[in-house]
Amino acid sequence: MSNRPYAEVIGDPIAQSKSPLIHKFWLEALGLAGDYRRAHIKPDDLTAYIEERRADPDWRGCNVTMPHKGAVMDLVDDPGDIRGTIGAMNTIIRQKDGSLIGTNTDAAGFYSPLAELDLEGVPVAVVGAGGAARAVLFALARANVGPVTILNRSPLKAMGLLATFGLKGDVVALDAQLPAVSLLVNSSSLGMKGQPPLDLDLSPLADDAIVYDLVYSPLQTGLLKAAEARGLDTVDGLDMLIGQAALAFELFFGVSPPEGRDEELRALLVA
Repeated sequence: MSNRPYAEVIGDPIAQSKSPLIHKFWLEALGLAGDYRRAHIKPDDLTAYIEERRADPDWRGCNVTMPHKGAVMDLVDDPGDIRGTIGAMNTIIRQKDGSLIGTNTDAAGFYSPLAELDLEGVPVAVVGAGGAARAVLFALARANVGPVTILNRSPLKAMGLLATFGLKGDVVALDAQLPAVSLLVNSSSLGMKGQPPLDLDLSPLADDAIVYDLVYSPLQTGLLKAAEARGLDTVDGLDMLIGQAALAFELFFGVSPPEGRDEELRALLVA
């Protein structure tokens, strides 16, 4: 027991997570007595972890990263029907009575840097078909985008995602030529430290296209470097990371993150 409120991020692996830096920065900036930690939880230990934390009144909840975003849905309440909509949970909140509610802040976090744009009818390509892709596709469907091309190793899984979110589009292999889309999103782990690179020929993209890479370690991925070399606008993984964390922080600690400190936070995260 910690005797002060705390939240955590869980995953396997977890050492790479920057979430503790973000939440601790906000806690300190607001002068709040609280903590935010990493917890390395293997798949076999997930159920025990959830039940143990459920009994701890100081535990406010956790963020959930790979590979637990699907499995955790069987262990907590789902009042917002996350299972039936996005199909992946990344945030668990403990209620005062010990009940646990699961939600997803990834979709809103992903969409926040694009919120000023009119994406209606815009053709999009998405790399990957995992938990992050589900949040991305959910947000894109809400924005009424045009056809979506998913690049993925398993075409069957990707076709299922298009159907789930009511999106028109196509599924192609990872090494297929990109279509002439206006938004390219990498929702896979390709290009992340310790993972294979994501080698895509960006020449088919529209001249005003945006390239958005959810990977944030390294922050300047090979994909973003290639996009900048072509003169395209880019969005890096910190935008989504900070966006989803801000929503989770409010759920855990009951207050919004401090305003006007984003540049300071980004500098800390890339140091």
